[in-house]
Amino acid sequence: MDQMIGRMLDNRYELLELIGSGGMAMVYKAKCHRLNRLVAVKVLKSDFASDADFRRRFYDESQAIAMLSHPNIVSVYDVSRSSPEYIVMELIDGITLKQYMERRGRLNWRESLHFITQIMKGLSHAHSRGIVHRDIKPTNVMVSAAGPVLVDFGIAMGEGESHVTRTGLVMGTPGFIAPEIIEGAESDEMTDWWSVASVLAFAATGAPVFGTKPMMAVLEREASGNANLTGLPAGTMAVFRSALNPDRSKRCTPDQLLNAIAV
Repeated sequence: MDQMIGRMLDNRYELLELIGSGGMAMVYKAKCHRLNRLVAVKVLKSDFASDADFRRRFYDESQAIAMLSHPNIVSVYDVSRSSPEYIVMELIDGITLKQYMERRGRLNWRESLHFITQIMKGLSHAHSRGIVHRDIKPTNVMVSAAGPVLVDFGIAMGEGESHVTRTGLVMGTPGFIAPEIIEGAESDEMTDWWSVASVLAFAATGAPVFGTKPMMAVLEREASGNANLTGLPAGTMAVFRSALNPDRSKRCTPDQLLNAIAV
């Protein structure tokens, strides 16, 4: 059993259940006793608590999301730099897109249209505030009754920040991170939109379109634009190939992708 379960943080948040785990942090369902409400609490792993770079990035996540207010983006309520460091967020009543796909299979076109429309609205709001998500993938999109919600801006950055850590690690997920990032380019709005296209293609086909392993093979497929779009109508396949083109100058716009799906 997780030793954090049952722990009270700052005499305010009681950790009830582990609901997620990432590279930097653990996410718990918790009860805020002062407000008598359920929340999600993201606690920095102790392995990283002694690393100033990781602490800064973790704290920057809360600042990045706190700038945003949109129904398709998770809300931040509180942040603490005490030990352990944690962020208190909205508890989304839903499952990840990856879990949704495992249970129900690929989205139909009506669902796909609703999905991309809502994600586009949320991401456009983030971009309008100068925030680039940088890690849009099926496990960072929650599916709720109200619609999809972008979560985990843990590697989000403001304009001018580097996407490479001090150890040289490129932050992102193979198959869902734009190919130019692998080549050393800076993350920007276009790289986020490439990731959205990859996630939507996953939702429409039922599988990661660049495969899952080995990692180098996935990256090579990205770099060559070799997406497996089997089963999609010809017109839709063509616009997805454009959206996922490794050459940024040849990519369609998010609106063009949306319009093609609508048609």
